[in-house]
Amino acid sequence: MDIQKVGIQIAALRKAKGITQSELGERIGVSFQAVSKWERGETLPDTAILPDLAKILETTVDNILLGGEKSIEYKGKFSVADMKSGLNCIRNAGEYLGKDNIIYRAAITGINTQLNTDIEEAFTDDYVFEAFLAEAIIQNLMAGLYVDISDVKNSFRHEHFKNIVTDYCSRYGIK
Repeated sequence: MDIQKVGIQIAALRKAKGITQSELGERIGVSFQAVSKWERGETLPDTAILPDLAKILETTVDNILLGGEKSIEYKGKFSVADMKSGLNCIRNAGEYLGKDNIIYRAAITGINTQLNTDIEEAFTDDYVFEAFLAEAIIQNLMAGLYVDISDVKNSFRHEHFKNIVTDYCSRYGIK
């Protein structure tokens, strides 16, 4: 929690409501000096008054304490190594089942149709493999999953894909 951001958020919300520091203090039972200290980032409101403060400012306690930044709840966590293993499982299915096996062909056709591509090319070209890896990671981010940013930064050989994925991580609150 960034106490400065909390203060800035309280001040912004109070001003947006057209309430003075004195009026806000009166409504929650503290002095205008206490409100001023919050807004300058010197102190935080007591936890007991946070629900009332949020109600008056027509927001949530999280919104106040996060300084206006959104709280992100991830559905789970994954690793880049797991994504690589998943892609390799598709390749291995062709080796184990046979590339002409109907089950393998149906899986490949489905992937190629959905992604408008040729996934089998990824099995022979490192650059194309990393493109698929980046797409798999981005799809998990979009589904609400979390990946450690250092895992991303250490797992790509091609800067282009590393940059794309780290940009998406930032969009989803992962820094």
